[in-house]
Amino acid sequence: MYKVLLVDDEADVREGLIHEIDWEGCGFTVAATAENGKEAIELAERLDLDVVITDISMPFKDGLQLAEWLRAHNPLTKIVILTGYDEFDYARQAIRLSVDEYLLKPFSSQSFTEVLMKIRTKIEDEVAEREDIRQLQEHYRTSLPVLRETFLATLLTRKLSRRSIEEKSCNYGLYLSGSRYAVALISLHPSEEADKAGATTSLRRSGDMDLILQAMLNIARELWGAQSLGTVFIHQDSIALLAVDEDDYEESWLQVVQEVLENIQKSIIHYLKLPITVGVGSVVEDIADITYSYKDALLAVEYRLVLGSDKIIFIHDMEDRRSEKLRFDELKEQALVRSLKLGTTEELESAVEAIFRELFDSASSYNDIQVYLFEVVTAVLRAAKDSDINLDELFGANIQLHTEIYKLSGLPDAKRWFHELCLRIMKQISSKRQHSYKDIVEKAIGYTKEHYQDPDISIQQVCAHLHISTGYFSSVFKKEVKMTYGQYLMHIRMESAKELLRTTERKAFEIADLVGFADPNYFSFCFKKQVGISPKEYRGQFAASAGEGAQQL
Repeated sequence: MYKVLLVDDEADVREGLIHEIDWEGCGFTVAATAENGKEAIELAERLDLDVVITDISMPFKDGLQLAEWLRAHNPLTKIVILTGYDEFDYARQAIRLSVDEYLLKPFSSQSFTEVLMKIRTKIEDEVAEREDIRQLQEHYRTSLPVLRETFLATLLTRKLSRRSIEEKSCNYGLYLSGSRYAVALISLHPSEEADKAGATTSLRRSGDMDLILQAMLNIARELWGAQSLGTVFIHQDSIALLAVDEDDYEESWLQVVQEVLENIQKSIIHYLKLPITVGVGSVVEDIADITYSYKDALLAVEYRLVLGSDKIIFIHDMEDRRSEKLRFDELKEQALVRSLKLGTTEELESAVEAIFRELFDSASSYNDIQVYLFEVVTAVLRAAKDSDINLDELFGANIQLHTEIYKLSGLPDAKRWFHELCLRIMKQISSKRQHSYKDIVEKAIGYTKEHYQDPDISIQQVCAHLHISTGYFSSVFKKEVKMTYGQYLMHIRMESAKELLRTTERKAFEIADLVGFADPNYFSFCFKKQVGISPKEYRGQFAASAGEGAQQL
């Protein structure tokens, strides 16, 4: 349903439209009504409206002023102007303001419904245009190579969830399902070495690294693809080869990988005269762990400083990779930090459980476990620091949390200690956040009480003073005060007005000015809407009740 705001200063017109029109049948719902343009603007600031239907002639702000404001602040909102024959000049102005439809009074339910259907068609056409499947598909098709390489680069450098990898692989037409994986990097030597080696003249003269990489990519992709070993792409200034063991060939798979890499190396050196080193990372069994193989491949390339250039270097030949390393990866850290900052105690317990489950299941050495715990504790302390938590106040100035790891008697003891550490930091972060919310609201309330007499005070002005965004402030203020900022400002002004009506003899127009209303008529309108009676009636009631009290005395 599309949301509509009805604006007309005549109550019978508003009520008649609400009851006589089949809004739901037309695909609309009346979200709110307003009696004038000023009230409509206040509602439009709070509501996510699709259509505003407004009369032209209204007090305080007329329909054209409202339309002008909507075009500036809510340009996608559709505007329908209701106008009489004697206001047709105004209607022409409305057209200049790009008003979507206008309807001459008096109008029938049928003609009003026809306008609604036109507006609905216009909205749906715009939505369809923005979501045109064919356009999106064509754009997606042309962008697919870039999207695919961006995803593959992310796969190498960040730990992604298995679900995310499977979803994106399917979307981008990549087959990454296998029993084992490894990354190889073809790294070009620095340019001065290439010159000494007599690199292909045309490539060397071009000085264009992109052309050089493309030439290397063409050779690698042809030979790698011929054996269906996986995916080849340019990554930074190297060629990355993602090897996938689709059929679980065990040792023969690595043998094939090595043979193809040797052929690629020979071809690049022979045809392009480019000196290269190939680094091959560790073999992993989960595609989500491919980033570890990539980091090992980078390290393998660096071993050319020891072994010399023009080599294919496997990391497992240089470093012991027989046992799987304990790794506190990005996903585990994100889950832990999120639970500390925003989660429940149950979510925190789950994150801690996941971390220690790996430790209990691991056959790692005592030293490896200690290093792992150091990383985990460091991540927690970093999250506390990011949240501006004073650790000295929380744990004592002399405590060294990292050294506490050495005092633990075993993994069960370590788990209890770490969970308690996390709980204390979590509670402190939560308490500080609540204090921050209250501090923001208190400052906003203080500023409002000092400046509510200014007719131009607004939520934007308050947020500029507090140096925060209006969206964040709105949610915090409503959460703490249980009303919107606009409602609170009106409440403050009305309370002040009632006090002045009770304690002074000032005229209503003077009180209007003192409480921030530039228009005394609008003040009277708002007062009656908020209090239920006019300012004059309120003063009369108070005087009468005060007189009765004096008589009783």
